[in-house]
Amino acid sequence: MDIFTLAIWIGTLVFLSISLAKDKVKTKQALKMALGMGKGMAASIFSIIFAIGLILTLLPPTEIASYVGKQSVFLATVVAALFGTITLVPAFIAFPLVGTLVGAGVSIIPAVAFLTTLTMVGVVTFPLEKKEFGAKFTAIRNSLSFLFAIVIALVMGVMM
Repeated sequence: MDIFTLAIWIGTLVFLSISLAKDKVKTKQALKMALGMGKGMAASIFSIIFAIGLILTLLPPTEIASYVGKQSVFLATVVAALFGTITLVPAFIAFPLVGTLVGAGVSIIPAVAFLTTLTMVGVVTFPLEKKEFGAKFTAIRNSLSFLFAIVIALVMGVMM
C-alpha cells in the first residue's frame, strides 16, 4: 500500500470517528445510505469490469499496442481520442486500463488522449447533458474538451 492510499484510509477513519462521536444516529444513517448506493452501483461496476476484461481477453493490450504502433503518432492520437469520446468507462477503471496499454507499448500521447477524452468528453452522456444544460452548451463543452484533450496529450508527450 502506498503512502497516499494509507493517508486516505487514515483520514477516512479519523473523520468517521469524529462523525460517530458527534452524532452516532446520523453517521449510521449515512453509512446505510452509502451502502445502499454502493449496492445499487455494484451491478453496473461489475458489468463494466467484466466487459473490459472480455475486451482485453479478445484483444490483448500487446495487440492493441502493435496496431497503434503501426500508425503515425498523430493518427493514433486522434483515433484514441475518438474512441475515448464514445466509450463510457469510469475513471477508476480507465486509469488501470491505460496503464496496461502503456505497459504493453502504446505511446504515451495516444494513451493520454484516450484517457482525457474518456473522462472529459461525453458522447454517450450527451442526451442527458443536453437536457440539463442545453444543446449549445453541451456541444461547445464537448468540442472544447476534445480539443483540450488533444492539447493535453501533446503536452504530456513533450513532458514525458
